[in-house]
Amino acid sequence: MTRVAALTLRGFRGYENVRVVLGSGLTVVSGPNGAGKTNLLEAIYFGSTGRSCRTTNEREVVRFGSDAARVVVQVVGEDGPHELSVGFTPGEPKRMRVDGASVERLLDASARPLVSVFLPDRLELIKGPPAVRRAHLDQLVAALWPSRVATRRAYAQTLAQRNALIARIRAGSGSRASLASWNAQLARYGMDLMADRSEAVAVVAGRFQVLAEALGLGADCALTYRPRSRAQQPDELAAELSERSDVDLDRGFTSHGPHRDELALKRADREVRTYGSQGQQRLALLSLLLAERDAVADRRGALPLLLLDDVMSELDHDRRLALVEWLRSGRGQAVITTTDLEHVPGAASPEVTRIAVSDGRVLQEAVAA
Repeated sequence: MTRVAALTLRGFRGYENVRVVLGSGLTVVSGPNGAGKTNLLEAIYFGSTGRSCRTTNEREVVRFGSDAARVVVQVVGEDGPHELSVGFTPGEPKRMRVDGASVERLLDASARPLVSVFLPDRLELIKGPPAVRRAHLDQLVAALWPSRVATRRAYAQTLAQRNALIARIRAGSGSRASLASWNAQLARYGMDLMADRSEAVAVVAGRFQVLAEALGLGADCALTYRPRSRAQQPDELAAELSERSDVDLDRGFTSHGPHRDELALKRADREVRTYGSQGQQRLALLSLLLAERDAVADRRGALPLLLLDDVMSELDHDRRLALVEWLRSGRGQAVITTTDLEHVPGAASPEVTRIAVSDGRVLQEAVAA
């Protein structure tokens, strides 16, 4: 299993130049609000994936007064140590390296650790529109079966071509007869995409229910995939698309297919998105991410590094205890932030690595082996 041993930050967010060593199990990062705890988690993610987990405008990661940001991550895998680095200068392409060799994408590097992250902002996955959950479900498929990324890409490209044809027909420069071939092609990729999504949810659903109950959300929780189409074969989906041709031409886009699917998280047969409290939504999100982490570990043979930001703030003592016990039960590496060490049961244990941060400074305590 690949784990992050240490990281170095230069000009990243509020950090000028610091080095942090992570334990092999649970690491707790503590400090007051605004001290840089979330920035540290973002740096781990940035250095492990080549992108930010908080913003699409990566100019924001460059420290005020610095020309560039750089994160170096030292990892240890079954084949020994490796070094990943990501450098970013605004206005220039990112510079990503693995063991000193330039790469176009860190996500394709076999030496990089898998990473799963919980941020308060990720509640959008529960509360937001279906498109957010569809994208997340497709990311889960990619994590479980990397080769299946091609199916989602092919579907998206074909959908764009069908929509472009619809636009031409509406403008009087396209042939409606051409829709049939695009319907068949979209249906073929669509059935494969629905099968991938259904299989991924089946892999995770049981784990989600167990974890939701363990964390106090209740025993009657469920994760379900709701495809828009009822088709069982490509020709059936193609027929559905054909039946909606008039609607599509009126609206100007393809209104039916897997790009309209939904992923539902339920408690007591009611959707958490609509009927759950803020605390219940956080627990549902946490249960989902932990369930996915276990599923990916079983499939890929490696537990993703788990980054949990401010997850304890809305949990009572029993739920905090349940979460920490789960994290410490031989389930790989995890980094959790808190404003108060007392909010993390067992944080004082010698088996837990503790890091205190304040205004861009890091106080590294003893590292648990």
